[in-house]
Amino acid sequence: MFKQITITLLLFCFIIGAGFSQSERKERAPKPPRGYPSEKIMKLAYAVGLIDLVETEPEVPDYIEEIKDITYKQVGDDSLQLDVYKRKDLDANAPVLIFIHGGSWTKGKRSDYLLYLLDYAKKGYVTVTISYRLAQVAPFPAAVDDVKCAVRWIRDHADEYMINADRIAVIGGSAGAHLAMMLAYSPENVFGEDCPEGNSTVQAIVNLYGPTDLTTEYAREADEVINFLGVTYQDDPQKFISASPKAYISPGDTPTLTFQGTLDSLVPVSQADSLNIWLENAGVYSEYHRLKGWPHTMDLSVKVNDYCQYYMDVFFEKYLRTN
Repeated sequence: MFKQITITLLLFCFIIGAGFSQSERKERAPKPPRGYPSEKIMKLAYAVGLIDLVETEPEVPDYIEEIKDITYKQVGDDSLQLDVYKRKDLDANAPVLIFIHGGSWTKGKRSDYLLYLLDYAKKGYVTVTISYRLAQVAPFPAAVDDVKCAVRWIRDHADEYMINADRIAVIGGSAGAHLAMMLAYSPENVFGEDCPEGNSTVQAIVNLYGPTDLTTEYAREADEVINFLGVTYQDDPQKFISASPKAYISPGDTPTLTFQGTLDSLVPVSQADSLNIWLENAGVYSEYHRLKGWPHTMDLSVKVNDYCQYYMDVFFEKYLRTN
């Protein structure tokens, strides 16, 4: 009996996990990859090898130039750094994609997005990944200040790295997506006070399952949020508002591409649902991919990553390469 149930479950997982072939991807825009009824079944599928994961530490090809450990900001004894990747055969300044890592604002490293960095460098973009002060080093708004400083530094040094300073996108996952939205939606004169004056505007945002409103009941009780802000909601509710991308959305804001899984147990899908409504109500371009049956960090799955990159390619072509 148990054996029969197990076989049935595995067959079910295989069926719902089936994706598009490479030829089908080339012929038409992919539909959302089929997800799972629950995290439990998804974990079972992974345990028996039915979910392929991306390579998180790929080798850097010979034709990609890797420039690491560039200091963009000094804060006391802390050196905040970034890494740059670009094709060695670039013959003109190219759009730049800036990746901001996640990790609940307390962990993670800038190399976490090496797969994306290399994939998009291969496609002809200059890619950059940045570090920022984690919450245990300096609570909000330090990390937001840092990402604004990073964009200003990149724009100021654009020609050194063959970057088109008028074509900048920021991409973040989870906490990194939150910082990307804070960077893009907040006015130029808000945050970034501890770095040189400059321009930190960007032309496009990719939000991978990022929190958008830290004032919801779930968010204000979350340890990750409290650690990030350094206070509780009861002690300083205004800080929770000030740290929410929602608070800064207004007409003319940056076009946004969002990917969110409905099984996300860390950042509820309602955060992305609401973001899409707020942006549309403000007249801001919002493209929302709500992936049924997928959890947080869903783009570690090969088929989800392929899906995300397909629509990121189209989005970047529209907002970074089209004159």
